[in-house]
Amino acid sequence: MSNAELSPTSWVRSQTETILETGTTEGLFVEGSPIVLFTTTGAKSGKKRYVPLMRVEENGKYLMVASKGGAPEHPSWYYNVKANPKVSVQDGEQTVERTAREIEGDEFAHWWELAVAAYPSYAEYQKNTDRQIPAFVLE
Repeated sequence: MSNAELSPTSWVRSQTETILETGTTEGLFVEGSPIVLFTTTGAKSGKKRYVPLMRVEENGKYLMVASKGGAPEHPSWYYNVKANPKVSVQDGEQTVERTAREIEGDEFAHWWELAVAAYPSYAEYQKNTDRQIPAFVLE
């Protein structure tokens, strides 16, 4: 997937380049929490885009949390996943194809608990924004 575009955000681009160079997400952490690399498809451009996010996994399913650090707007990748729910997930050296589905209600509550356990800053991000931070389960 070398035709995928890197993030314009320097620390995100740096993380992604490390994963691409080493072939694994192993050993990469944000605030002590591991990350995985998602590859999405642009809603308008159709281009592949890399999205490194916190590793939230349960029984082979993954979670994408559209927190954008608690910003007032959704991250751009949120709209890409809504338009093109086929997403690949690299966890360690393994890459799997999944279909993303936005979640709500009790299912969201369950996954949000897992997300905050995996990366406690998510709770702070939610406090810092008026929007409900959305999430997708990839199965």
